[in-house]
Amino acid sequence: MERLERRLGLLAALPIGLLLLVSFLMPMLVIAAFAVMPQKVFELAHLPDFSSFSVIWEQGYYKSLLRSLGLAFLTTAILFVVCWPLAYGMAKVFGRFTLVITVLVVLLLFVSENIRLFGWNLTLMKGGLLEGHLRAWTGLSFETPLYTWPAIVFGMAYVYFPFMLFPLAQGIALVPDDARLAAMDMGAGPWRILFEIEMPLAAPGIMVGCLLTFVLSAGAVAEAKLLGGRSVVVLTDDVESAFTYGQNWPLGSALSLMLIVIVALIALVPISRIDLDAIMGRRK
Repeated sequence: MERLERRLGLLAALPIGLLLLVSFLMPMLVIAAFAVMPQKVFELAHLPDFSSFSVIWEQGYYKSLLRSLGLAFLTTAILFVVCWPLAYGMAKVFGRFTLVITVLVVLLLFVSENIRLFGWNLTLMKGGLLEGHLRAWTGLSFETPLYTWPAIVFGMAYVYFPFMLFPLAQGIALVPDDARLAAMDMGAGPWRILFEIEMPLAAPGIMVGCLLTFVLSAGAVAEAKLLGGRSVVVLTDDVESAFTYGQNWPLGSALSLMLIVIVALIALVPISRIDLDAIMGRRK
């Protein structure tokens, strides 16, 4: 019976598997093929020479890669600290009010990311809504915080807030109240309960939230453009420039492949430890 169920499951997954093969894997193979082509060619009918990877090192493109990964790590850490108390409240404290918070956060996703970021640009720019009103009412002024790396981190934290909040709330909901109460009865303090009871038991949700936030932040484009300008160059800027202005598809493919491989390697450890059955409530 179990073998029959597995066969039926494989047959049911076959259509979506083929769709993923065509729509996801094939473009990745094309990018990988272009990454080993000679510079500034637009077809694959050439002998591979791997020159794009030497260009990445010689022209310092690796610096923008490190900058992107650093900003992604920082954004993930900030969102974890910010979202944990709210996620805890949604899972354990707020009760029916959790639905209101969920609806309010989801409403953010109904508005285009570019529109929301451009709204912050108009608010924080020199002479924008915030500085303009402050100067008109008080005569005071301040320099715009835009076009710096903190502005980019703020934009990514603002945009990817729901992707950290909801997995955290789901993970915290897996923590039994009895375990927390038993630890309190045995004399454990709040911090010990947090680090030895709640966070280990909520680890699947923590890993999902951190993974989603990190992957999306590492490939962020609009945040760096609208809030960072050209003062902070991240890898996605270099990829776009290589494919468009530079007309160098092999270089753009090599940069993309480098980011994909590094992010995939970083994500392999948490993915291997995620218990999706526990997250979905299907404990064995």
